[in-house]
Amino acid sequence: MSHAPEQADAPRAAGPAGAAAPGSAGPPPQARVWPGSPQPLGARHHTGPDGVPGTNFALWAGGAETVELCLFDEEGRETRCRLTELTHEIWHGFVPGVRPGRRYGYRVHGRWDPWTGARWNPAKLLLDPYARAVDGEFSLPPEVYGHVRDWPQQELADTVRDERDSAPHVPKSVVVDDRESWDDDRRPKTPWADSVLYELHVRGFTRRHPDVPEPLRGTYAGLAHPAALAHLTRLGVTAVELLPVHQFAHEDHLLRRGLRNYWGYNSIGYFAPHAAYAASGTRGQQVGEFKRMVQALHGAGIEVILDVVYNHTAEANESGPTLSLRGIDNRGYYRLADDPRRYTDYTGCGNTLHVVQPQTLRLLTDSLRYWVQEMGVDGFRFDLAAALARSMHDVDMLSPFLAVIAQDPVLRRVKLIAEPWDVGNGGYQVGAFPPLWTEWNDRYRDTVRDFWRGALPDVRDLGYRLSGSSDLYAWGGRRPYASVNFVTAHDGFTLRDLVSYERKHNEANGEHNRDGTDDNRSWNCGAEGETDDPEITALRRRQLRNLLTTLLLSTGVPMLVAGDEMGRTQGGNNNAYCQDDETSWVDWSLLDEPGWRALSELAARLLRLRREHPVLRRKAFFSGRKRGPEGLRDLAWFTPYGEEMTEADWFAPGATLGMYLHGRDIPQRDARGVPVTDESFLCLLHAGPGPGAFPLPGPPWARSYELLVDTSREDQAAAPGTRHPAGARLPLPARSVQLLRALP
Repeated sequence: MSHAPEQADAPRAAGPAGAAAPGSAGPPPQARVWPGSPQPLGARHHTGPDGVPGTNFALWAGGAETVELCLFDEEGRETRCRLTELTHEIWHGFVPGVRPGRRYGYRVHGRWDPWTGARWNPAKLLLDPYARAVDGEFSLPPEVYGHVRDWPQQELADTVRDERDSAPHVPKSVVVDDRESWDDDRRPKTPWADSVLYELHVRGFTRRHPDVPEPLRGTYAGLAHPAALAHLTRLGVTAVELLPVHQFAHEDHLLRRGLRNYWGYNSIGYFAPHAAYAASGTRGQQVGEFKRMVQALHGAGIEVILDVVYNHTAEANESGPTLSLRGIDNRGYYRLADDPRRYTDYTGCGNTLHVVQPQTLRLLTDSLRYWVQEMGVDGFRFDLAAALARSMHDVDMLSPFLAVIAQDPVLRRVKLIAEPWDVGNGGYQVGAFPPLWTEWNDRYRDTVRDFWRGALPDVRDLGYRLSGSSDLYAWGGRRPYASVNFVTAHDGFTLRDLVSYERKHNEANGEHNRDGTDDNRSWNCGAEGETDDPEITALRRRQLRNLLTTLLLSTGVPMLVAGDEMGRTQGGNNNAYCQDDETSWVDWSLLDEPGWRALSELAARLLRLRREHPVLRRKAFFSGRKRGPEGLRDLAWFTPYGEEMTEADWFAPGATLGMYLHGRDIPQRDARGVPVTDESFLCLLHAGPGPGAFPLPGPPWARSYELLVDTSREDQAAAPGTRHPAGARLPLPARSVQLLRALP
């Protein structure tokens, strides 16, 4: 028996569940349904019995009493098909005549008892969790909520079922023709050690691009345009890491403020490309457009990595809308609290998917395999991955999700990147994920930021970060490329804002500047925000060159954020998740300004050096031991006085560090088994506010040195190529990086 309050006074905008649809004269018509098959889940168009074309529909809905498939014609009229076949909690049926492009949804009948976690409500049309495409916008009017939002007793509002029909107000699932051939696609298959990631937003990357035609700007087709590809190839990145492209919804609190979810970390369809990023206007055509984008990127030698949000959905907590999983089986898909009316929230977004449940685990792994096998992507970055690694409560590196990934013959072969934390107790897991996984390394981010703003007491931590973070990853056979090194990401300041602001300026988000982190580890170089002061402007640009050079010369996998290489700014907004405007879009006009163009050229030059020299992208950690007749170390550290570091030197206050990379001692072989050798390099990082001088070490390190990069200069063509003999005192300009080639 339900413990919910009596329903008699609840609003019923469309009458009781199952009554006539709005504007119709009677109950919706019923369609003929054949038994069909429980496999595969979702809607699959094919030729059925006796050669009759149609679509098989299959929906897992554990605990449901009845499932109705709802088909919609071009005018929005609804036809209901009661699915009577039930196999292992999967409701299924084959509907003759249903072709690609047809819109559909589900109504799932069952108990309404929020006190036990049961929230079935057949008045709410539900998206198919396996829908390959979604048609329509999420607007979140009251009818979309399974409960009565304006119930007089607000503390009990989520316990009162809303009987109004949501179908006129919600997007519909779309039957898709998924027979498009991939025979001519060639994956780049870039090794991890050679990878350079470029985090970008599909809409924001080309929305202002002058050479992309207006109808294509901000779309999958826009990213596939030759003008967009030309920048990526000229820069030298090997993979784009796309901010979420799964179908997502905008949160109610944003819509009420006239804003939208721009980043997309609010997924509701794990198989469907977000429809708003498609230039194609025809229903379901976003699938083909996405595939063609992937093919174009692959043709340019660039891999595609998706940022995926499998930790929570857009349905939020008990006060959120009923769009899909909540109405199919709330208790089966979500982690519920000790009070099952509430949700366990390890994500800070209201709910957490219950990945321990077999059907939830299957949903996620089926989704991952689909994007690899049928959509052509090359890997995934898992948002709040620690939430996926939880067993019952604690983070467990032997959890079902990680175990399934490790043995899956498809998924274990693609690139897997963890954001190794969530917001729950024990959720910070940097360095703890098992082999196969790489991780976003926020220890790298924080250390590099602190070094260049003068906040490190010594250089101990910097040494670890520059050399691959062996203190975090040198276990279980992991390699330096387990560390994804980054200084900035979508979340936080842009690189330019990192040297222009010390405080966040998020007023435009409508939350009174309370949102976003206060731990920015930034330095504004003497003025808050934009300034005309030439000395401050010059210092900021030098700091940008320092940060960029440090990142691209560090061992590990570097990640750049789109636009950072050309000085993109968000005006100090460090949480621009809801700014779908010029605040977030890449400003391509910056490349018309010589200073910002020079920054982009420096990034390309550094990436070219990295690509040409294996010593800059090692596949194994450094040993630091002396080897060979010369007694050279594969990695040597130098004090500001040109002497090798002692143990005591690591603890001494200082802001200067020399790093010698020995190219003739690289523990790796080529495909034929021949040892890999390279040139040797000396990198000098000086974060001090005043100039210095570094005595260049002599034999056996080198007899002379050739300057390759000097970040004290905006024009890199002015000084590189200069040679300095060993023993010479090389000037170290204040706050600068110098990279030198060691000449024997």
